[in-house]
Amino acid sequence: MKTAVVICPGRGTYNKPELGYLKRHFADKALLGVFDMARDRLGQDTLSALDGAPSFSVSRHTRGDNASALIYAATLGDFRAIDEDRIEVVAVTGNSMGWYSALAVGGALTPQAGFEVVNTMGTLMQEALIGGQLIYPFVGEDWLPDPRRKAELMALVAGIAMRPGHVLELSIDLGGMLVLAGNEEGLAAFERAVPPLQGRFPMRLANHAAFHTALQAPVAERGRTRLSHALFDQPQLPMIDGRGAIWWPGATDTHALWDYTLGHQVTGTYDFTHAIRIAAREFAPDLFIVTGPGTTLGGAVAQSLILADWRSMRSKSDFQTRQRTEPLLVSMGMDDQRAAVTKGD
Repeated sequence: MKTAVVICPGRGTYNKPELGYLKRHFADKALLGVFDMARDRLGQDTLSALDGAPSFSVSRHTRGDNASALIYAATLGDFRAIDEDRIEVVAVTGNSMGWYSALAVGGALTPQAGFEVVNTMGTLMQEALIGGQLIYPFVGEDWLPDPRRKAELMALVAGIAMRPGHVLELSIDLGGMLVLAGNEEGLAAFERAVPPLQGRFPMRLANHAAFHTALQAPVAERGRTRLSHALFDQPQLPMIDGRGAIWWPGATDTHALWDYTLGHQVTGTYDFTHAIRIAAREFAPDLFIVTGPGTTLGGAVAQSLILADWRSMRSKSDFQTRQRTEPLLVSMGMDDQRAAVTKGD
């Protein structure tokens, strides 16, 4: 049996190729029906209707109130499909919105409570839609660590943030990439100051607000009002949050967990890179399993392991060599890799 850390993806992972993901992979139709009824009562499109749409719509499927719930359900379905006879999950973590999913797969929230949290917060984010996000790499396509370039970019961010009327902060430390968030003035100033890279960066993220910044304080406050700390329970698996802190089964202050989830997790930088570093060093798993939907988070996981000098991997070629000889990263959004950890859908 192999040990694994499960990683839950965040926003931006349910796209055109993922349309129909729940139909293909979510085995518990009764639970999906519960989620659908909850959304129907709120006057929202059901997950079945969104996932079963004849075509993918950026304006519809990437909205926070729709995307968050779709991604949560896909993650939960994938986690439940992992073959317990072959894989022992030793810890869970997630990226950004994926923390809400990690709470559910880790047992700190029931599936229904997890859905309430993610659907509520996704809806509140969409209603407010404060600020925006963009992504920009500080490593090259070889993924070689470049701490000097990262420091230069962070100094640029700090300088822009000091200008009157400009808001710009590090939203997510995402492997070899920086996810920045702020108001239009701050984001535009950064875009003007950096050279275009790889034909797509700096990249604005559609329908994304200024997540994990102080701009989200009103959203955090509304979330704390709507979501009771009574929803939270002791986790059944260790959970690594966006600071790299570990919430242990039987030793978690559930009120503190509620406070972090609807406080710092919403308004402070999410250090995904550090979470992966802690996952590797504290649990030393045989595998890192990234649940679906999507396949985009795998690169950030690999980059984070390289930055942690995990098992002497120092570049993209080192990681690729390791993957060919003894795979350590499994992306459940890829059918061939999915088969290596599931009992079959």
